[in-house]
Amino acid sequence: MTFSGRRIVVIGGSSGMGLATAHAAAAAGAAVTIASSDRGRLDAALAQLPDTCDGAVVNTRNEADIAALFDRVEELDHVVYTAGDAVRPQPLVDLALDAARDLFEVRFWGTVATVKRAAPLIRPGGSIVLTSGTVAVRPAPGTALAAAGAAATEGLTRGLAAELAPVRVNAVRAGAIRTPLWDPVPEPQRAALFAALADRTLTKSIGEADQIAAAHLYLMENRFVTGTVLSVDGGAVLA
Repeated sequence: MTFSGRRIVVIGGSSGMGLATAHAAAAAGAAVTIASSDRGRLDAALAQLPDTCDGAVVNTRNEADIAALFDRVEELDHVVYTAGDAVRPQPLVDLALDAARDLFEVRFWGTVATVKRAAPLIRPGGSIVLTSGTVAVRPAPGTALAAAGAAATEGLTRGLAAELAPVRVNAVRAGAIRTPLWDPVPEPQRAALFAALADRTLTKSIGEADQIAAAHLYLMENRFVTGTVLSVDGGAVLA
């Protein structure tokens, strides 16, 4: 697999799944632009990536920031959206409505704004890859809004595949993946949590960011795949 000569933009590319995707795409020959909301994380990520990569600080809650990024890029082949924030399970009845709306800002509306600005710039054969999660099809108590947001992203994927064709639009439905989003959980509890989550899969394992990156590269490379939600979850929805 080679991405030589291709320009890829990864929103949320400074850590976790996005950074793993930037590494994999760059190793395959792509020029990669990563976007992050945090300057420190962005600089640390760029220090790990080859010179063919660059980056920008982008607040995905702000369409003007997203527009400025794509005005600078001008043309691209693929865009991958992995940006997200940590969401603590909480019953809907305990949430203020403004707080409930806020849960959709980065993961859903940031996706919408990114696609709006990126789609006109994508060269023939290019694609968009979005991110959902197994919560879309296997929610737990306290995750109703997270499930709704992930399901909305999957519906958006199918709708955009029809609307933007021949640009391809797909999504990765990620299971429990070891990323920095788990860092706020203290280490002893984190290990116990990972063990519990692994036990709920068929593979008895936690996913790794590079496994999601491999899925992203597959969806970018295969020109006969669009409107697809690819589960990378260790069989969690079947366990």
